[in-house]
Amino acid sequence: MKILYAASEAVPFCKTGGLADVAGSLPPALAEQGAETAVILPLYRRVREKFADQLTFLCYDYVDLAWRHTYCGLFSMKKDGVTWYFLDNEQYFDRPELYGYVDDGERFGFFSRAVVKMLDHLEFWPDVIHCNDWQTALIPIYLKDDGVREDRYRSIRTVLTIHNIEYQGRYDPYCLGDLFGLDRGWVDDGTLLLDGDLNLLKGAILTADAVNAVSPTYAQELKNPYFAHRMEGILTQCGYKLSGVLNGIDMKLYDPAADGRITANYTAEDLSGKAADKTALQNLMGLNEEPNTPIIAMVSRLVSHKGLDLLREVMGDIMELPAQFVVLGSGDAGYEEFFRRMAERYPGRMAVRLGYNEALSMAIYAGADLFLMPSRSEPCGLSQMISMRYGTVPIVRETGGLKDTVQPYEAWRDAGTGFTFANYSSADMLHVIREAVYLYKDYPDAFARLRDRAMAQDFSWNRSAGDYLRIYGAVTGLSWEKSAPEAPAAEAAAPTEEPVIEVPAEEAVVSAAEPVSETAAKPAAKKAARKTAVKKPAAKKTTTRKTAAKATTKKAAEKAVEKPTEKAAEKPVEKPVEEPVKKTAAKTMAPADTVETTQPVQPKKKGAAKKAAK
Repeated sequence: MKILYAASEAVPFCKTGGLADVAGSLPPALAEQGAETAVILPLYRRVREKFADQLTFLCYDYVDLAWRHTYCGLFSMKKDGVTWYFLDNEQYFDRPELYGYVDDGERFGFFSRAVVKMLDHLEFWPDVIHCNDWQTALIPIYLKDDGVREDRYRSIRTVLTIHNIEYQGRYDPYCLGDLFGLDRGWVDDGTLLLDGDLNLLKGAILTADAVNAVSPTYAQELKNPYFAHRMEGILTQCGYKLSGVLNGIDMKLYDPAADGRITANYTAEDLSGKAADKTALQNLMGLNEEPNTPIIAMVSRLVSHKGLDLLREVMGDIMELPAQFVVLGSGDAGYEEFFRRMAERYPGRMAVRLGYNEALSMAIYAGADLFLMPSRSEPCGLSQMISMRYGTVPIVRETGGLKDTVQPYEAWRDAGTGFTFANYSSADMLHVIREAVYLYKDYPDAFARLRDRAMAQDFSWNRSAGDYLRIYGAVTGLSWEKSAPEAPAAEAAAPTEEPVIEVPAEEAVVSAAEPVSETAAKPAAKKAARKTAVKKPAAKKTTTRKTAAKATTKKAAEKAVEKPTEKAAEKPVEKPVEEPVKKTAAKTMAPADTVETTQPVQPKKKGAAKKAAK
């Protein structure tokens, strides 16, 4: 299965929020499970500055966006088993920041159009294009608008992930033709129209083959007007293809036993390093050095939906507790001023740092005892997962991904991984904060067991990647399997029988789209050899692609069983002994001065959208 992951940011290249963490971690996890995966991003200035020596120029072409005929360069690099593509246009992307410009609509309209245009120049023709948020929402629309005339475009399935529905890509209807190059039919039939505005996210929800939110609870919340920001009707209408897949974190990057960003390393079995990190944090933030006083921490954007209005109501009550309080973040000026005044009122017991500092955030995760997230809404949240990984017990409101990742503490049976409250109430929040502080102070053994359970949670991307692969399989009708590791040379002559892998029921995707029958018509076959169309500048080097066929060992059991997840539980399938097959090298690209070129690709003609194909 071939997956093209389209996003506006991804670590380690560029980041403003949680989307970057997902886009940087999910594709390598997909590759580990056997999917041929590539990521496509804008070539921002900061990417060029940090990774220029690792980027390879492949080719360039021209992208038509309304009346514009604009250059687009294609660069690539290999990392973590994934091919990373970057689309270059200095007019749109050579800027100090990723977002926040008056022409953001045009910039990401160009990016979406360019993704479709440059498909001919990639190493493979994708089975699925995975889009993320409004910045890539036009991709499913462009595939159906201009690409509908060609079967190869129609064969591509699209998946849309909603990371935060507050950001929808709303524009004046006049932008439809002048800015995005689409005909009036997309507005007349309501596909792109909501409350009198163009709404790119709505259009993507309606045209994508599958839609998912970043947690199962958030997927259900999106059908509620309180959370959906005027999109509840659309998401209810598309409920048959809406699912929830919980995000993960990079378990190697966030590992207290090996993290070089913290003062001292530690494990759940030996927490002496965490005590040293706590002392270092107190010294760094100007707090009193009190090893037996719990530190409550927040690392957050200082905006209202993070629940800061609740804190403003009861901050004085919190500071009456035998605890210290640390805040790192930036946002609304009113909240920044509030926390600044609180820190002045409680010197030695409360500290605030405005802005964001990666090193300081890791010092907080490692050195704090409790981590507070009283969010009004939280699609998934990563901070609570990171804090648990570092033995910092979360205190969260039961919403979105916070509800899916933190099990409430239950003293009567000594269970749970954190403290939770359901109602959006300052009194309820204060109650669980008091419970957490006094458990730490009065029942250290119970708190230690709670912390151990939190640290034992597995938030790796392996499970999430499997859920996404099931979604891809449902929309394409293609099967997928994790590639088996190569056997050691000494054991190559005697392969062992492998059991049929069962998929646990609890890992099934919530509200997943209806599975596609295996007897349904499969997408049109890809062309065996596609020549790269390159419009060459004056002294441009040409390139060729070399491919080496991938050889994999097919399991006889999977050949015989139509639905492995169901049949495996009924009856084990005997697997005949097969001769082992050695893996061959993955696809590679030849140096840029060794390849033939063909006739340039002519820009596609514009025309009325073919609605029948949607």
